[in-house]
Amino acid sequence: MSFIQAIILGIVQGLTEFLPISSTAHLILIPWLFGWSFDPQAAFVFDVLVQLGTLAAVIVYFAKDIWQIALAVIDGLRRRKPFESGGARLGWLVVVATAPATVIGLLFKGYFEVLHRQPVIVAAIVFSAAGLIFVVEYAGRRNRSLASLSWIGALMIGCSQALALLPGVSRSAATLSGGLALGLERPAAARFSFLMSIPIMLAAGAIAVKDLVELPNFITYLPPLALGFFAAAVVGFVSIHWLLGYLATRSMNIFAWYRLGFGLLCLVIALVRR
Repeated sequence: MSFIQAIILGIVQGLTEFLPISSTAHLILIPWLFGWSFDPQAAFVFDVLVQLGTLAAVIVYFAKDIWQIALAVIDGLRRRKPFESGGARLGWLVVVATAPATVIGLLFKGYFEVLHRQPVIVAAIVFSAAGLIFVVEYAGRRNRSLASLSWIGALMIGCSQALALLPGVSRSAATLSGGLALGLERPAAARFSFLMSIPIMLAAGAIAVKDLVELPNFITYLPPLALGFFAAAVVGFVSIHWLLGYLATRSMNIFAWYRLGFGLLCLVIALVRR
């Protein structure tokens, strides 16, 4: 992987990680569209590790929230009242919401890695998952605050996040849709989606680091990875700020239309190339 390719993919990751259009799908399909050839295992590890750049963006952007939640959780444990404060309760809800994707991801890691090498299937998932967004946007009322989210509700959003293990679904699309389907206000659904991305991305990154060091000559992958990480972090920070403002007053339909167009384009190109 060249430095230019790493920077381009880092920018793609930063732009698409938090938009409900699937960063994983774009990291798979963009090289496929341009005919870039990478070692499959190394490409998978790069795709996961470059997500740590956008993870850094989330942590920096929500640093104050994360710090307050962490202090509330520690204080609740110390006083043996772990769910008393709103901040502590939110922290534990994030833990509950993280569990389904963590368990399923560990159990079926090999299966999902195989899908990463099937661009036509990924394009089909990108296309079909647009329907999820359309359905959620046209169904239900959204007038609940994050404080009203129950343990069952957090688990349901966590199960929706597990769907995003399929490349092309999009973690943000799945979790935002899950929150909106439960009646959460758009800003509340977006905030919870961002917060619950932190532990799952940390877990995926830790596994990818293990896979990276097991690759032959893994040191050679570090320079392009560093460039991709930096590009993803900077662009990801800007994307978070933009998306929070956008979702405060607008629907996700524009992203569903984009998914239809991008997915269809890739499927047509796949047919032409046969």
